[in-house]
Parts: sequence; structure tokens; C-alpha cells
Amino acid sequence: MLTLYDADRCPYCARARIVLAEKGLEWETVTVDLDDRPAWIFEKNPLGRVPVLEEDGLVLPESVVINEYLEERYPEPPLLPADAAERALARLLVERFDRLSGPYYKLRRGDESARAELEERLGELDALLEERPFLTGPAYGLADVAYLPWIIRVDHSDFPAVAEWVERLARRRAVAHELELVSWTSSSTS
Repeated sequence: MLTLYDADRCPYCARARIVLAEKGLEWETVTVDLDDRPAWIFEKNPLGRVPVLEEDGLVLPESVVINEYLEERYPEPPLLPADAAERALARLLVERFDRLSGPYYKLRRGDESARAELEERLGELDALLEERPFLTGPAYGLADVAYLPWIIRVDHSDFPAVAEWVERLARRRAVAHELELVSWTSSSTS
């Protein structure tokens, strides 16, 4: 049985939840309070962060590693392109994700000077999505999953291709669940 050490409000955990759901896998959730992390989570991940996936004694932290593992261990449905070059480009987008998350977290911490940089990153995504329907290319995949949890947590209404992409992804059951969760956690914390 798969076990996901999870926190509802964590976008990194959302990545893992989306991939697990897309793969049609069953998993057990162990909720971790991010405001009062239990000591045992540091045994699962020395950094004390979630998500952490556990399966048959294998303990994997970090959403990118978890999602790559799930893609290889459970190849259907595929979330990476069959073509090696397209797979490499999808992985490159995931690798460069920090360009978006950096200004996102600065802004969340109250640094208004990061707003322009975040909008610049959203503009880059918008331009990319004007050229193709998904970040991964012609088909939905891991690059889309890597970015979506942050995009749905920011105002992206000034970026029409990004907004259309979110609408396309919202039709997927795994994504619709995350949208409901974000809506619920936003309303419960306001």
C-alpha cells in the first residue's frame, strides 16, 4: 500500500496527490501539521518537509522525485511523452520551476517587490501556452502537474492562455479535486 505524508495546503503535496490520482492508485494519507511538525517526519525526511511517499519500505521525499518514481513504477497512463526529446523538455520545465516559485514565495511572505517578477514568469508561461495546449507539449503531463498547484493559488486572470490551460486541466478529476481543496482551504483560512 502506498502511504503519502501530506498537508492539504502544501502545493508540493498537491503535485503528488494529482499524480497518484491520475495513475488511478489507491493510497493512505498521513496528515502532517505544518505548523507543528511531529518529530517522526524528520525520520522520513531529514528536512522535515512533505510530501513523503512510502511503499514497501521505500521512503521517498520531494515531489519531483516522487512523481518520477510513480511515472516509472506505474507507467499507465503515461505522464511523460514517448519521445526522448519531448521528455527532456518536459523535465527541463520542471527543473526550472524555481523561477516561478521563488517570486511566488517572496510575495507570500509580503515582499511586494516580487510581484513584477512573478507576473513576468506568468507571462512566460502564457506565451508558452499560446503555442501549445499543455506545458508538457501536445499532451498533459508531469510539467503541467509541476506548475498547476501554484498557478491556482495566484491571480492568473491577466494571462489568457494560462487561464484557458487551467480551465482545460480543471476538467480532469484529479485536478478538479485540487481546485476544490484550494477553494476550501482558502475559505477556511480567511
